[in-house]
Amino acid sequence: MSEFTPPDSSAVPAAPASTPRFRPSAVDPVRLDSIGDALGVPVPGSSADVAVTGISLNSRTVEPGDLYVALPGATRHGADFVAQAVEAGAVAVLTDDAGARLLALSADTPVPVLIVPHPRNVVGPLSAAIYGSADGAAGGLTLFGVTGTNGKTTTTYFINSLLRALGTEAGLIGTIEILAGAEPIPSLLTTPESTEVHGLLALMRERGLGAAAMEVSSHAISFQRVDGVMFDVAGFTNLTQDHLDLHHTMDGYFATKADLFTASRARKAVVTVDDEWGLRLAASAGIPVTTLSTDGRTPADWTVAKTEPRGLGTAFTLAGPAGATLRLHTGLPGSFNVANAALATLMVLSSGVEPAALQQALDTADPFTVAVPGRMQLIGTRPAAVVDFAHNTDALARALEAVRPAETDSRLIVVFGATGQRDQGKRPAMGAVAARLADTVIITDDDPHDEDAAAIRADVLAGAADARERESLSCSILEVFPRDEAIRRAVELARPQDSILVAGRGHEVWQEVKGVNLALDDRVELRNALTARGFNVLQDDRIES
Repeated sequence: MSEFTPPDSSAVPAAPASTPRFRPSAVDPVRLDSIGDALGVPVPGSSADVAVTGISLNSRTVEPGDLYVALPGATRHGADFVAQAVEAGAVAVLTDDAGARLLALSADTPVPVLIVPHPRNVVGPLSAAIYGSADGAAGGLTLFGVTGTNGKTTTTYFINSLLRALGTEAGLIGTIEILAGAEPIPSLLTTPESTEVHGLLALMRERGLGAAAMEVSSHAISFQRVDGVMFDVAGFTNLTQDHLDLHHTMDGYFATKADLFTASRARKAVVTVDDEWGLRLAASAGIPVTTLSTDGRTPADWTVAKTEPRGLGTAFTLAGPAGATLRLHTGLPGSFNVANAALATLMVLSSGVEPAALQQALDTADPFTVAVPGRMQLIGTRPAAVVDFAHNTDALARALEAVRPAETDSRLIVVFGATGQRDQGKRPAMGAVAARLADTVIITDDDPHDEDAAAIRADVLAGAADARERESLSCSILEVFPRDEAIRRAVELARPQDSILVAGRGHEVWQEVKGVNLALDDRVELRNALTARGFNVLQDDRIES
């Protein structure tokens, strides 16, 4: 994270006491005059041979040899923290005119200062140069970037799992965790800052990894967190209403996503064309595109066909050009996981893997039955109890459809809320979807942030109640808070043949209320409530990790 509160910071919990080290253990020094030449700014002659071995936007993560980048923030300027950065070992500072003026008013800065008009614009490429992760210097690290509204996390996990089945050790950068080898690093942002992204890519290369899959959110593109990264294959899942607090319109949201599919950011792409946005992207992308249709309604290079239930999941075929086929299976429920598995497969295929080797890995390793924490995560079976990250209208609808029990006398109970300080327009829409697809709707709090929790619940309740009245629905609607009590109420109402979906927070273990992070893990609460009722639960050590 940068020194200051970023524009999307309300989604970010307080940093842990010890910050993970997102960089390699050894970096070839880069002379400061080389950095000055790249930026087109002069470097004092006496500082030309200063050796830079790292880069940081945060004085608290500076290490000896770093270039400290002092950016303007929401409330203060990074130049206010130069003294702390220098004390931690920064050997030079990069800032803008405003930062330079602040430094001029303070005591003499004991390290050279480079000044550019917009330092944020150069941080990504500069990080790539310092860590040696620039295009053509990634040491054979094949990079996969997945974007879209829903499905990014699961698709990156599927890519990672399929690559391992193919014998390639792969890294992961995403919402839940970061993997640069065997040891997971908790993730605070969907995509870390660009300084950390390039440090992580260099760390993965240093540890001998052959590939990495990364979630690329619209925030990451807007806030330049993937600048300087060249993806070998970019993938698109879908686009539905979300993040309009940032992008204002769906066209603006789409334009941000589409920026990933340009020659400056990716070499190839796989685009799911099930919606109008996928079709627009496939037509406008500035790189070679392979198209995927998961519902068969749109002509595409590859189409999902011959789906049939297998356990909780689905077996299916991908039909491609010239009669080519691939046989797949996912053990995760829901048609959206068929789409995620298909996209992951085609992204790996597009990276140059031979179809025969790919099919062998699919047949022998069952890579798409991997558990993804907080994504359709099964906690119990009777009643079926599932925790999912669904936090917008489309994702909630898909999750509800996926967990609808087959028994005629069964009921579907959903627990969910809406996030504060986010797109308010989706709140009543989410309530309406829940009323249509669930038998019992329990509306509670998600992460209110600094917004009034009761007002958020009221917006969701209004949508649910309006849909029930206008459409003569038979669901019951309850308002229960706090969230742990809502989860207990759902379990109290459930019978063995019923299904419970706890939606919205997934893997998250903190609930932010008025700037305070409260310990809350939906998986733990659901497991405890099931146990208290005498229902069996599935054992998964990662639930409390």
